[in-house]
Amino acid sequence: MFVDHIKIFAKAGDGGHGCSSFRREKFEPKGGPDGGDGGRGGDIIIVVDGHTDNLRSFFFQPNQKAEKGRPGSGQKKTGRSGKHLVLKVPPGTILYRSVPNVSRRRDEDEFPEEDLTDADWAGDFSKGSTHEMIRKPRPLAAPAEVVAKSAPAGELDEDADSEADPDEFSGNELDEDDDDGEEFDESGIDPDDIFPGDEPVKENDEGDDFEDELDEDEDGEQPHPYGEVIADLTDVGQKFVLCTGGGSGRGNWRFRTDTNQAPIEFTEGAKGDEGWFYLELRRIADVGLVGFPNAGKSTLLGAISNASPKVASYPFTTLTPMVGVVEFPGFYRATVADIPGLIEGAHANVGLGHDFLRHISRCSYFLFVVDTAGVDTRDPISDLQILRKELKLYDEELTERPWLIVANKMDLPESAANLEALQNRFPKQEIFPLSADTGEGIADLKRRLCELTGERPA
Repeated sequence: MFVDHIKIFAKAGDGGHGCSSFRREKFEPKGGPDGGDGGRGGDIIIVVDGHTDNLRSFFFQPNQKAEKGRPGSGQKKTGRSGKHLVLKVPPGTILYRSVPNVSRRRDEDEFPEEDLTDADWAGDFSKGSTHEMIRKPRPLAAPAEVVAKSAPAGELDEDADSEADPDEFSGNELDEDDDDGEEFDESGIDPDDIFPGDEPVKENDEGDDFEDELDEDEDGEQPHPYGEVIADLTDVGQKFVLCTGGGSGRGNWRFRTDTNQAPIEFTEGAKGDEGWFYLELRRIADVGLVGFPNAGKSTLLGAISNASPKVASYPFTTLTPMVGVVEFPGFYRATVADIPGLIEGAHANVGLGHDFLRHISRCSYFLFVVDTAGVDTRDPISDLQILRKELKLYDEELTERPWLIVANKMDLPESAANLEALQNRFPKQEIFPLSADTGEGIADLKRRLCELTGERPA
């Protein structure tokens, strides 16, 4: 199982408490304080290990906790400090400070209670979807039958016509629409009286709502989706203290003075650092193989290096990025990364998407491997343009790096015409026609890679 990004929780060890003790020995009636200090909590240290290739170990144990410090004891004995927890990560790991995964809770500040008056309590209530009592909206005016039941008989004859006119809110006048659609003007009802506090949405000079303007401001200040970058570990043996252990508490022996020769004070150990962190692996390689599925990238990697990637005749054979070491004469070498096949829309997380596009961000050179024979009825020119476009949409800085073209499957008869069209379309780019299956043209490609990226190991 290949894991290249994961979220973990890390907590350093807490410091041990100090001890409050007094010396009690024979013939020593006033021995004085002898409480020792507590031990220091253990740290969580990230170490780059060259023999680790992914973050699989964190998948089975996402909660990492260092050992706590032991409390102090009598006779001025200091507690044992907690052991440091060393976590091994592969080269190219980026550490982010993330946020905890907690569900949002309802509190009083977020959902303030509505102040209800005596008139509001006279309305009807019903149970909502959350089994809470919800007040129904009150009608604009009471019907005439309710007024007749509640009003006295004497007042009903005199004031019924004036106070409760059944035709006043019958809707006859509201249903009459003129040409302009002004219904409320003819009825004599002010919309502000019916819906108090509702104002029309104001627009700015460009005609956009203020809500769009707020969304733009929020998008401009939106942080990284993984959190704040705190470390980028690229060198083997590099160390980074992720969480610092808590300090030790002091015993009462530390608080003795000339005026206070029998102190009972002691301090507790400090809490260790803790937090949520996001680990992302980006493979470190000199050259990255980029191409569509079934273009022959895995076969090419196996032909130029000692790597043994999986090779099959169906697309998406490679599901994890593989790195191979290419040996050159004179003890020179270079690393080549085989990136799983990309398809159109990979920048928008289509197909494998962002899962493996991150691994080409550290490559110094790109080798675009195209199927010159068009076995899967593909056009090599169109494939190369789509691949370049996907890299640009993912990160514009990737288009500024040097790149070469590998015209693969030249052993098939259909590849000659497509190679000539490819050379006419990209006359300024270096094109290496070869066959990764038969080995034709592999020597020329390795010679060029040695000139560009060949280095002797330190």
